Amino acid sequence: MKSDYQYSSSLVYNNFPWPENPSDAQKQDIELKTQAVLDARAKFPNSTLADLYDPLTMPPELLKAHQALDKAVDKAYRKEPFPSERARVEHLFEQYQKLTAPLLPAEGKKKRKGK
Repeated sequence: MKSDYQYSSSLVYNNFPWPENPSDAQKQDIELKTQAVLDARAKFPNSTLADLYDPLTMPPELLKAHQALDKAVDKAYRKEPFPSERARVEHLFEQYQKLTAPLLPAEGKKKRKGK
């Protein structure tokens, strides 16, 4: 099994923590840009997602729509752009750790054994 990032049509948005306090304007911008991606896909009704997302043949209009959406989502996380894909993923994992830390037992505390 490969270690590439994997997404599904029903889980892609659930895989990452949503930005802490996006403004209403940012949310609206993301919604509009998401719709632009869907509209770009709809222009190719005979193409599968595999066809549309082939890096060598991806329609330029769909690529531009995704780039605009990525930029809008990035701005909701932080004002400055991420310098690399790695920096973006590291930021997302940091956010995930903040969200899940309260769910984990505190370090150093041991479970009591029943007598």
